[in-house]
Amino acid sequence: MSSHATSGLDRRTELKEFLRSRRARLRPEDVGLPSYGRRRVPGLRREELAQLAGVSYAYYARLEQGYGETMSAEVLDAIARALHLNDEEREHLVRLAQPERQSAAQAPPPQQRLRPSVRHLLDALGVPAYVVDRRLDILGWNRLAAAVFGDWGLLPPEERNAARLAFLSSEARERFADPGSTALRVARALRMNAGKSPGDPHFSSLIQELSQQSEEFRQLWARHEVSCGTVGETVRMRHPLVGEFDLVHEPMALHGGAPMRLVTYHAEPGSRSEEALRMLASWEMEPLR
Repeated sequence: MSSHATSGLDRRTELKEFLRSRRARLRPEDVGLPSYGRRRVPGLRREELAQLAGVSYAYYARLEQGYGETMSAEVLDAIARALHLNDEEREHLVRLAQPERQSAAQAPPPQQRLRPSVRHLLDALGVPAYVVDRRLDILGWNRLAAAVFGDWGLLPPEERNAARLAFLSSEARERFADPGSTALRVARALRMNAGKSPGDPHFSSLIQELSQQSEEFRQLWARHEVSCGTVGETVRMRHPLVGEFDLVHEPMALHGGAPMRLVTYHAEPGSRSEEALRMLASWEMEPLR
């Protein structure tokens, strides 16, 4: 990530664009409204959304202009229901509309280092595992993760970031059978996390870099989709030595200090994928650090 950025994301702009993107994905017939004639832009009109939420057009328009600080929790809930938001999207809406309700999340987290106990845990796990912070910087990993995803120890520290790897590294993308799906998951997580720390200049720097260098990122970022990821999701890997195999993705929060996530992958017992992992684990590898 570059170091020249001095400010974070603009929260009000994020709120406006998020609401417009959620409104654009709904058709009148999706919510029981009649549709008359051609529409200049896809999705519901502001007045239709306001009607569904039970608020005035002017009230909703103010929210979509980026001003939600004075709105009640009940009104935001009604708008979230009208927009058919899922739990993660609703959380994202509240965070952008009323940051004072998420005060603990506003301070940019400091640069993180892994506790020795977490490093020992990584080394002890018999599955590929790594730790990322809110910015998706990869803070630590074990040998099996290096065997599956590539040796991140060969990269400069500033390049050890899951988003940079997903969009800008051809070597990293080649390790996934469907790199597009991986990129979408990363974009959703990055959008979700950036909303938790809109004042963090590292986010705006990273997003600027990805936007400049990746058309795929620009398209996915414009969709305003948010998600922390699906627990238990299967990811198909493509390894130059053992071919394709499936791993089950299991992320979990690490408590104590700034937010970090332990991300593990395991294979179904008795499967060919488990045998592929066993082969990778059995090969001698040089120490990573």
